[in-house]
Amino acid sequence: MSKAKKGDNVKVHYKGKLTSGEQFDSSEGREPLAFTVGAGQMIKGFDEAIPGMEVGEKKTINIAPENAYGEKNADAIIEFPKSNIPEDMKLEPGMKLQLQNQAGQPIPVVVTEVKDDVVVLDANHELAGKELVFDIELVEIS
Repeated sequence: MSKAKKGDNVKVHYKGKLTSGEQFDSSEGREPLAFTVGAGQMIKGFDEAIPGMEVGEKKTINIAPENAYGEKNADAIIEFPKSNIPEDMKLEPGMKLQLQNQAGQPIPVVVTEVKDDVVVLDANHELAGKELVFDIELVEIS
């Protein structure tokens, strides 16, 4: 049986969890995830787990933050003036919002604190700084 290698197009089923066991994503009930091994389409730790796997093989991997979504970046936590927010918008910690950068691209942020004159927003990826656990099953190599 052939083994997956860099450059192969593969399809996998997966379940992504935190080390606490809390599931954050899964392909269950959907089509398998398709990508090219080693093409940078996946987080590094996930991509590096596929070479050497055979169709039908299952494995569980732990991915450190530096091989996933990185550590939390303090520069991605910003204080946003309340004067730039519509008065009728009630903000609470944990709310997910979307800002736009100067090129008009969306930037997802989470409200972490509401102060008198500013709102503290975190633009880090929600999985930044976290170790991830993936159950992976290789279902196709092409």
